[in-house]
Amino acid sequence: MNIECDVLIVGTGIAGLYTALNLREDLKIILVSKSKLTDTNTYLAQGGIATAKNVDDIPFFIEDTLRAGNYKNKIEAVNVLATESIDNINKLLQLGVEFDRSCGVLLYTKEGAHSTNRIVHHKDYTGKAVADSLINKIKKKKNINVFEETVLVDLIASDNKCIGGIFTKENKQINIFSKETVLATGGIGGLFKNSTNQRTLTGDGLAVAIKNGVRVKDLGYIQFHPTALYDNKDDRRFLISESLRGEGAILLNSKGERFVDELLPRDEVSAKIYDEIKKTNVPHVYLSVAHLNDSYVKNRFPKIYSECLKRGIDITKDYIPVAPAQHYFMGGIDVDLNSKTSMKNLYAVGEVACTGVHGDNRLASNSLLEGLVFSKRAAESINKEINSIEINIFNPKIIYDFEKAKRENINIIVEEIKKKRWDLKDELIYY
Repeated sequence: MNIECDVLIVGTGIAGLYTALNLREDLKIILVSKSKLTDTNTYLAQGGIATAKNVDDIPFFIEDTLRAGNYKNKIEAVNVLATESIDNINKLLQLGVEFDRSCGVLLYTKEGAHSTNRIVHHKDYTGKAVADSLINKIKKKKNINVFEETVLVDLIASDNKCIGGIFTKENKQINIFSKETVLATGGIGGLFKNSTNQRTLTGDGLAVAIKNGVRVKDLGYIQFHPTALYDNKDDRRFLISESLRGEGAILLNSKGERFVDELLPRDEVSAKIYDEIKKTNVPHVYLSVAHLNDSYVKNRFPKIYSECLKRGIDITKDYIPVAPAQHYFMGGIDVDLNSKTSMKNLYAVGEVACTGVHGDNRLASNSLLEGLVFSKRAAESINKEINSIEINIFNPKIIYDFEKAKRENINIIVEEIKKKRWDLKDELIYY
């Protein structure tokens, strides 16, 4: 089956959805999801979205981002992120996202390595609140067609120009030809034994980019979140948001002793927890909010409270067993400040892209913000350039064994990770 469109967007997290909503309404857009629209890391995001609170806060926000990233960040990208943060939060408000307020004023929380409270949120399921609002807008757009349960297998490309993508749906091949293609396929957490990510996220966009010679960057920059719920029964590790620590939660070792400043950058807190695990031979430490007001905890963190209660943990009274788990991928497809890749007519946004904004350790709550800022820039670039592009349709290759093709894509990513981070080989499912 051959299908044509103006813009093909692969991925339905915040970056893919927001790209679509910032494109011109006269463009025919196809939005593809590997599984369901809501099976994304965006939908799992708890803590919130970081933003400069005002113009005066921009330089401090920049410095916090650089410090968390160990000053390996791309400074131009960090400047863009901080400077354009306020406008994008305002755009979300216009799109109907309801962030928590007090007396009509936005509430800001604090997380690790932030020098001030600057994170907007919707209780402890911010990602779901944002995604639901954006999806509702998407469904009302007559120019956007959504394909679910549709897996990207390869790009359609010629002479370093992207012309679309090859997909499989219900064991049938679908070739989608487009003037512009946007990869928003998310991270690589599905490759790891212990990850907070959706299990379907196996680096598909990154794999097809590598396969087609698209430039990639910093593939060894993989972040482990300090506080994932320690539960051997879970297929995906349930995240215990950093915003708990921002609101006063403390970390304790097996002896009930505090052992770390809870609001250090994530890599530093994770390292301290690993040290405690090695010293005590106990596979986790504890997070406690038992000293905080019960009703406040239940109202501020209803998702975490209810999910832990299902596992027999009342967080208002009990310690929460936690340990680090793979959480975020700072590397990815190398892009410029407008999210353009090294291949013509191909963009990458969100976690699959490497804007350089995070350095080697992402600052808390900068992921959703990056998805907003750089996907809007991608959309604006496409809006300006697309009229000069024609669809060049030709017969792409026919794929006979889809399962083999999908496994080959996984192998590409696993091999690249092992080259950069041999220390993580035992963490990989597909080693």
